[in-house]
Amino acid sequence: MKLPTRGMTTVEGLINGHPFQATLEPDGQGGHWLKVDRKSRQAAGAEAGDDLSLDIAPVAEEPQPKVPVELRKALAAAHPKARAVWSDITPVARRDWIQWIVSAKREETRLKRIENGCDMLAKGKRRPCCFDRSGMYSKSLSCPVAEETSIEAAKHR
Repeated sequence: MKLPTRGMTTVEGLINGHPFQATLEPDGQGGHWLKVDRKSRQAAGAEAGDDLSLDIAPVAEEPQPKVPVELRKALAAAHPKARAVWSDITPVARRDWIQWIVSAKREETRLKRIENGCDMLAKGKRRPCCFDRSGMYSKSLSCPVAEETSIEAAKHR
């Protein structure tokens, strides 16, 4: 399947015949990974380590991302031009701004990025600077590594 972007992209489909929607994230190696949430796993009757039947396709229209409270407050207090640009950009562009902000490890860095982001939006910037959507050059978008189950660990002893 060809995805519309090397960055995050929302897909919908079936897991073991049960409908779901999720966002694929870049794995930092040119591919993507899928986190199956608890609700979808339970609906599909699946547990960690199970083989699944998976049928996915990109959504026709990207959903609006959840905006962190701190960013929402900053945008409400920002220059009207910043709010206008934020309202005009696509959901994917908003998700990029959010990812750039929340990918910072330290709270003070996240707050500084919110401040800088509002300033950049007020100046008409539609995308955050220096942000690699594919994860190819940043370990902040890498795939999590599953822990060994007790059965797998016992096999290696």
